[in-house]
Amino acid sequence: MSRPQGGDDEFNAIALRLFTHQFRHNLVFQHYCQQQGKTARTVKHWRDIPAVPINAFKDLTLSCVPPERCERVFMTSGTTRIDSKGRHYHPHLRVYDHSMKLHFAERFMRGEKRLRMGILFPTGNMMPNSSLAHYLGLALHEFGADGSSYFIGPKGMDTERLCETLAQVQRDGEPYALLGASYSFVHLMDELQQQGLGFSLAPGSRLFDTGGFKGQSRELAADEFYRQLSASFGVPASACFNMYGMTELSTQFYDNGNATQPTVKSGPHWIRSRTVDPITGQDVPAGERGVLVHCDLANFNSVTTILTEDVGETVDGGFMLLGRAQGVQAKGCSMAMDAFLQAARA
Repeated sequence: MSRPQGGDDEFNAIALRLFTHQFRHNLVFQHYCQQQGKTARTVKHWRDIPAVPINAFKDLTLSCVPPERCERVFMTSGTTRIDSKGRHYHPHLRVYDHSMKLHFAERFMRGEKRLRMGILFPTGNMMPNSSLAHYLGLALHEFGADGSSYFIGPKGMDTERLCETLAQVQRDGEPYALLGASYSFVHLMDELQQQGLGFSLAPGSRLFDTGGFKGQSRELAADEFYRQLSASFGVPASACFNMYGMTELSTQFYDNGNATQPTVKSGPHWIRSRTVDPITGQDVPAGERGVLVHCDLANFNSVTTILTEDVGETVDGGFMLLGRAQGVQAKGCSMAMDAFLQAARA
């Protein structure tokens, strides 16, 4: 992956090269761009690249190469539209893996080469089309110390073995990292409460959650979720990190701990974010809420620029994630999707 560290000019140059490539080889995307009056001649800045509505990954094939030539397809969980799952095609995973390892090392490992890890999510073999399963497998393989392990298998969470491990590292004073889906942590905390158990992990321990609760557990407000995490494992909220990612992207965003809410999410230099009015596609004024658009240079085979259904506010150093689009904003996302489908099927 090229490393556009020189600022916006270098990022812009790479984004425009990718746009030209995707316009030529991703015909579904090409039709949409033409409807918007956007071509390689008219698009002069990454902010002008048409943002593809995220639901397009559910209805259409967005790929510059035939899907059968792709090494892996990651699929969404289907929690928002159970009739269809989004598909993100990867000819190879070298770019995805490099993106993950570089930024994970910086934002979560923070100078540590390896930490003993526990994974609260199924393995990649169990869920071969899950980008999160692949991501967490990379974390364990590349950064996990001896004794790292998965604690969710075909029969569910192995709470007994996990509690034995937590008790052991607590006795030994060994820093420990526990990583998994947010809802997995809720199930674990509920089980610990039922058993009257709690832990006080050694300094340097850290917790890592990703995603929402997706109807898989009870819902918790963010501040209460991290309060309960701290109480259950003896890890300060400042050492509880959240990753914001999605199947349709190849790069992830992180916060710097959850001592206060809402947190600021930010990504590496190869991704940029905007907050827009989904009806006009224009940036909203500073300090106002808009729908998040991400331009990810690691998305070399699908489309670089995605209109999400997440509401955020741009701030210094990144953005605040403020929930799902509702009302007029949700209608704007739906209208953008209708326009995309109309163009793609013309």
